[in-house]
Amino acid sequence: MRPRSVRGTAGLPALIAAVIAAPLVMPSSAAADSVVIGGQEVSADTSPWVVALSSRDRFGAARAGQFCGGVVVSPTTVMTAAHCLSPAVLGKDVRLVRDLRVVSGRSDLEGEGGQEVAVRSSWIPPEYDPEANSPDMALLTLSEALPSSRVLPVAREGDEAYAPGTEAVVYGWGDTTGAGAYAPTLRAARVSVLPDEKCATAYPGGADGRYTPATMLCAGDEAGGRDACQGDSGGPLVARGRLIGLVSWGSGCGRPDGPGVYTRVSAVLPSVPGGLPDAED
Repeated sequence: MRPRSVRGTAGLPALIAAVIAAPLVMPSSAAADSVVIGGQEVSADTSPWVVALSSRDRFGAARAGQFCGGVVVSPTTVMTAAHCLSPAVLGKDVRLVRDLRVVSGRSDLEGEGGQEVAVRSSWIPPEYDPEANSPDMALLTLSEALPSSRVLPVAREGDEAYAPGTEAVVYGWGDTTGAGAYAPTLRAARVSVLPDEKCATAYPGGADGRYTPATMLCAGDEAGGRDACQGDSGGPLVARGRLIGLVSWGSGCGRPDGPGVYTRVSAVLPSVPGGLPDAED
């Protein structure tokens, strides 16, 4: 299993640590081990719910310190991957990262515009298991509200958007080639939701990780070539105008035999204290 964010190694399974082996001294940006492969540039104006997670202190000034992605699920709430907030990625407890922000409304991370909003607090489900990377979801509470027009509805359990074969789109600022070519501009790639059986066959356990359909879904292209990759972790998978997944992990990028694995958003909603405001369709 390789989470789609790669900053440090503390707290990761030995296998993952050996694979990523990234130093914490002056880390480069784009921590997430996920980047949009086979996609194209898109505008934040047409995808206003996509945000970049940023810490210049931890990841430097390049690309606004981006290290993961996220999605606006209420004016003051961003959903992302739990592993993005781990000491393995951040190099310290998330509560000690004083400049943690979300960048909203900015397509080009090397440009200006949009908003950078400070994160007031974070929450990870108490049942999150970093070894299994499940359920890989976290919520960030923002210090000020974003416009309600940037909120993406969340697909609940039983929604047809989760059906195998459904066309979906994954978004991020991650690696576009699988070789460390991180995109400064927001990109998106069209993929399809895949049957649980295909994902379970691809990830039966062991070195490549275990697929757990109760908390995960996978998506990709049967022929390969379109996928999330390094730097995309926590970013949204959107189908039928609703959020169905968060970029979580995978084996390589764009491989036909290694589809991208996403957090199944409907599975994590019941654990959210008080529910999600403004998440109804």
